[in-house]
Amino acid sequence: MTDNGDAISGSGRPPSKLADLVDLPAASEPAPAGDLLAKAAAARRHFARLLGEFRRTAVLVPFDEHDSLWTAEQNGVRWICAFSDEEALARFAQARGAAQQEWTYQTILGARLLDVMVPMLPGPAGVALDAGSDDGVLFPPVHGIVPDSVAIDLGGYR
Repeated sequence: MTDNGDAISGSGRPPSKLADLVDLPAASEPAPAGDLLAKAAAARRHFARLLGEFRRTAVLVPFDEHDSLWTAEQNGVRWICAFSDEEALARFAQARGAAQQEWTYQTILGARLLDVMVPMLPGPAGVALDAGSDDGVLFPPVHGIVPDSVAIDLGGYR
């Protein structure tokens, strides 16, 4: 098999043709609806546990050059950047090429970020925990996460 003209080794077999793929087992067939519903329910429970833990945990929130909470905008949503610990903040700073500069931050309870700080921002806003890491989590501006008055799925943002 090749990838953009470069041979991919490892199987010891000659490159396959698309016709060879027709007889592959039906592993890509959709799972039964019951399995999907069970997986969706499990994912909702997992996220609810993450949200509860986040709300009870003090996180680090860096400040920008204007002494405001560090935020980033993506697709019309303003995200408050929060970090679970100094190591996560340091990895974020390094990824931005700003590891040598001093980062001012404050410890803020997750519930305060979601319930107080998010509504203070103009337009839809949420919290990005450990942005840029493999373990990052987004808490979007929707019902059940932020106050209903700013939840975009309820049409409550300014």
